[in-house]
Amino acid sequence: MSERPTSQLPTSEQPTSELPTSEQPTSELPTSEQPTSAGQHGAAGRPDGSPGKSGGSTLASSIDDAYLRGWAEHFRAPELATEQADASAVAFRIGAEWLALPTAIFLRVAPHALPHRVPHRNARGMRGIVNVGGQLHPCVGLAELLGIDEDGGAVRTGRHTFARLLVVGWEGRSYALPVADLHGIVRYASARLAAPAATINKGVQRFLTGVVAEGDMRIGLLDAGLVGHQLARALR
Repeated sequence: MSERPTSQLPTSEQPTSELPTSEQPTSELPTSEQPTSAGQHGAAGRPDGSPGKSGGSTLASSIDDAYLRGWAEHFRAPELATEQADASAVAFRIGAEWLALPTAIFLRVAPHALPHRVPHRNARGMRGIVNVGGQLHPCVGLAELLGIDEDGGAVRTGRHTFARLLVVGWEGRSYALPVADLHGIVRYASARLAAPAATINKGVQRFLTGVVAEGDMRIGLLDAGLVGHQLARALR
């Protein structure tokens, strides 16, 4: 009796036609993975961050005038300068020319004074000796050294102008340079210096390292080394 075969499998081994609940396939994506239409992306597609048209595909929808204007203004906007000002110079005027020399070589600024002639000193640019603050300095005219007409080209600045003496130091010597007007210190990025215009005075052009834009002004930046060499020659 105990060895007779049975026609039924034990309950635990009977096959089932259903998958466990956790393994049943689903026809829906999780909420976070469900696709969204192009119109549901709030700020996409606009340079100003404004929402596009809702509903339908972005490629299929027509481009409105506001969209075109937004991108036109985006590309029309001037590129921001990434270079920071890393240098400075003192700007002054001789004749009609606005020029500048590096700030580091300037010792002081003084009111204009007439120089006293020095006998047997006839080098180009040498005007004599001038007293500035109780000290005597050789007075050298940049106009002669650079070939500038001091009386040519009236300049209107919209303000009162005063002639000055700019005292500079170069290789242990000091020099007083007469100028028609003084603008002051300008700061600029060395990488953004413009090239001198082809129409600029040829005598001045060979002394320039570039042009600094200061508002509406275009200021020629002089090479301190070349100018210093000419100042020293004026004393020989």
